[in-house]
Amino acid sequence: MPQSPVGCEVQTWSLPPASLLARTRRNRQLLPIKKTEAVWWDRNVPCHKRVVTGTGLIAVLRKARRQEQLVSKRLLREDPTAEGRQDGVEIVPDPLTEEEVLELLRGMQRGSEDRKRSLSRLRWALQNKETQQQFVRLDGSVRMLIGLFTSSLADMQMEAARCLHELSHSSDPAVAEACLPVTSYLLTYLSGHSVEFTELCLYTLGNLVVESEAVMKQLLPQGIIPALASCIQSPHEAVLEGLGYVLSQLLQAKEAPTEIVPLVLDSSLPQHMLRLVCSGLKSGTGAAVEFAWCLHYIICSHTANAILLSLGAMPALASLLLDLASKISQSTSEGLELLVCPVLRCLSNLLAEETVGCEVQIQDERLLVALFIILQCFFQEHPFIVQECLWLLNNLTADEPFFCSAVLTLDLLPALLQLLPCSQTVSVLVLTVLCNIAEKGPAYCQELHRQAMIPPLLGTLTLTDSEVVGQCLELLHLLFLHWPEAAVDFVSQGGQRALEQHRSTPELQERVRALLDMASQPAGASAVSTTHAALPALS
Repeated sequence: MPQSPVGCEVQTWSLPPASLLARTRRNRQLLPIKKTEAVWWDRNVPCHKRVVTGTGLIAVLRKARRQEQLVSKRLLREDPTAEGRQDGVEIVPDPLTEEEVLELLRGMQRGSEDRKRSLSRLRWALQNKETQQQFVRLDGSVRMLIGLFTSSLADMQMEAARCLHELSHSSDPAVAEACLPVTSYLLTYLSGHSVEFTELCLYTLGNLVVESEAVMKQLLPQGIIPALASCIQSPHEAVLEGLGYVLSQLLQAKEAPTEIVPLVLDSSLPQHMLRLVCSGLKSGTGAAVEFAWCLHYIICSHTANAILLSLGAMPALASLLLDLASKISQSTSEGLELLVCPVLRCLSNLLAEETVGCEVQIQDERLLVALFIILQCFFQEHPFIVQECLWLLNNLTADEPFFCSAVLTLDLLPALLQLLPCSQTVSVLVLTVLCNIAEKGPAYCQELHRQAMIPPLLGTLTLTDSEVVGQCLELLHLLFLHWPEAAVDFVSQGGQRALEQHRSTPELQERVRALLDMASQPAGASAVSTTHAALPALS
């Protein structure tokens, strides 16, 4: 298990009593973050909000589906005693010659026993990429396989389905496109005779969508969305997980915002997806993980957030996060990071939605405590979750004084400060959250100063990373502006020397000069009122 950096231990937190009631935020238009004197040096201050959008979307999302737990293609195969396995280790067969493939095709045209035996041998042989290419090049081969796939004999149909599944897993787009004629049958058989058969059809569809744009464009007019909407009412976890996989592949297509998401919204899928995500801890996390990523892709399309909010997505997902934190704190957390990650992303990006009418719908300080429980639990083994938690904390505090007050009154600041030395990305996020709090005015800056903010900031100024130091300078500016006593304390602890070392850094020198000027002013010289106002109450 990797060790945490020095000073990065996160305190253990427990959820407040269950009697603590959730509160609803008043309706208002969600505006971009504003800072007092936003241009306090000679270039614009970057926005504190973050939404995953644009051309880098797929790369970012792929990166988030960590450690190959969620991959682009899925392969369903039988148990380790099946053909092609030895002592549980997969053996890739040697490629077949054209004549050997033809012999298998001839066997598939004979009596039922020869046909089944030939299909079984073909399935094994199709695990080889060269054999896959050889097979689809032979005239009538795929047509014959589809004929057996549509036969009335269940065992023959299943064996042919396994052959098609092997072909769908090919990395050669030509192999996937050779399977175009089977897509309509795959959709028809989603109401198949067995769970295993339906699951196989779903994963075959999902694999074909990944590899071939032509397949995806053919499936839409064939009615894949209505077929999935019908299938999502299945009581079987394996079927639901496979369905989530297919839908997640469709929603990652570049045409998804204009061609796929509208079809999904016109179906019953959104409410069922939300239900399955939020019941994941009771009915199984596999399907919940898939549908959580589906919701995330829909949210990132910026075409459906008003609809999702009208379905209660925000309070439902927030409640799920509370349940996840409670479960994590009470028992093993293994595997739960797979669900936590997309749920955090969904909440973060719904909060960052700036469409009129898409107001934030939660005001519950338990959400902050849940975030810190998740931080503490996953800090060492799954550090990427720390960043996701901080993104959500950033978006919670970007506009809303309620959550800024809660960070301070629930005494969560020490745990937040302990994360400062952990990594460049984490440091920037922590400092940005602190900027969100300081931006709210004198009472908040007074409390930040009272809770010994200056020493860790002085430590941060010893770093050489210009982005981290730059964000630290932003925070110091807000503290000095709203609470001049912080500047006096900063100077008394050697802050001027810490600033001087960055005078020669081009991208920092003007901000450093401005802060040195502020720090040299007599206490009370700031034009901003520093009345000792109390923090807003949480009730």
